[in-house]
Amino acid sequence: MPKSKVRKKTAYTPPPSRTPVKVRAAGPSHPLYKAVMFGLMLLGLLWLVVNYLAGDKLDFMMELGNWNFAIGFALMITGLLMTMRWR
Repeated sequence: MPKSKVRKKTAYTPPPSRTPVKVRAAGPSHPLYKAVMFGLMLLGLLWLVVNYLAGDKLDFMMELGNWNFAIGFALMITGLLMTMRWR
């Protein structure tokens, strides 16, 4: 049986070194950001609770109908999405 050819391996050359870039550390979030974030989550929860308890007694909530769920959940999700940027 014929013998296979042996391939030569090229020597490893590391990539050229780069100078590290200093990244400015982001400081903590503004206290108002935290207040708005938690406020939106609580406002969405409150919207849904009021809709369940007194939605049939409030004219503007009766007109919105099932859109009350969208409004309440949108407020809560907006507050939840803000937590990703909170430091």
